[in-house]
Amino acid sequence: MSGPERPIDLRSDTVTRPSPEMRRAMAEAAVGDDVLGDDPTVIALQDYAAELFGKEAALYVPSGTMSNQIALHAQTTPGDEVFLHAKAHIVENEQGGAAVLSGLQTRTFDSDDGTLDLDLLEHYFHVDDDVHHPRTTLVAVENTHNYCGGVVYPFERVTELRAFCDRHGMLLHLDGARICNAAVATGMALPDIVAPFDSVSVCLSKGLGAPVGSVLLSNAATIARAQRARKLFGGGMRQAGIIAAGGLYALQHNVARLADDHRRARALGERLAQVPGLAVDERKLQTNMVFADTHGTGLPAARVVELLAARGVWALDEAPWSVRFVTHLDLDDEAIERAGDLVADVIGRVVARA
Repeated sequence: MSGPERPIDLRSDTVTRPSPEMRRAMAEAAVGDDVLGDDPTVIALQDYAAELFGKEAALYVPSGTMSNQIALHAQTTPGDEVFLHAKAHIVENEQGGAAVLSGLQTRTFDSDDGTLDLDLLEHYFHVDDDVHHPRTTLVAVENTHNYCGGVVYPFERVTELRAFCDRHGMLLHLDGARICNAAVATGMALPDIVAPFDSVSVCLSKGLGAPVGSVLLSNAATIARAQRARKLFGGGMRQAGIIAAGGLYALQHNVARLADDHRRARALGERLAQVPGLAVDERKLQTNMVFADTHGTGLPAARVVELLAARGVWALDEAPWSVRFVTHLDLDDEAIERAGDLVADVIGRVVARA
């Protein structure tokens, strides 16, 4: 007798398991001591990432959070002010690290699509000739933007933001945890989509499927400072080539296939949009995320997530009335179709009882 079906895990694209080929690359990786700078696989990953994204240098770090925080630390001075979106990962999910680790003040601006209003930025920008104000020295944006629906930051808005930063002598950081998704969705080349940014964080353990790590990309001088910050924050690793090999494999093999995740997310989103009680903004079905509003069911998202889990569909309640579904390389067309049917059945029963 066969066992129960494995749950369809749509909680995040971080839940993927290394493929046999990736595991083989990790098992066979040449290693050294990365803190001493002689792990050949880490060096190969950093060199490959820098070339792939068109940046001068790269640094392998344990997580996307550390990558963002290192980027802030290496490019600012304690007491500086940083502009961010109100729902940015740096603000929502990194435990106030900008303040705790680097003594930075963050000023946030909200919008529905994750973009920053340049008129507001212009109004709140502080120069250093008034002793009452912090110096505004860096802007950080997120692409794709998680909490705004996995949407792509329009490139024309990025170029306008770059011009704003140049006008005021500011730096521009990209939390590009899912920048490969943005590049695939727009058809832009990776070097082109990150070209306006002084520093870029790229997560290897989300849609790309590696088990551990991110890379920070910038110029050589910034990466040298970032390397010191990595050690300060406890991110120095020894025989890290074992895990770096997974990241290298991911960059070499798993970028173009993100288009499959996007196609499946759109199919799932369109299916859920037809379910009475759920509301899906189909304009935001741009990459690998689907957000379903649950107001119409009368149940908060947390309760909907519980009901779905009982039927074998795992998702996350990202807001009190919003459930997030994320497609990834461990889920095929059949799994997505079955997930849509199960969600429709669960919600149909809820609505029928209302």
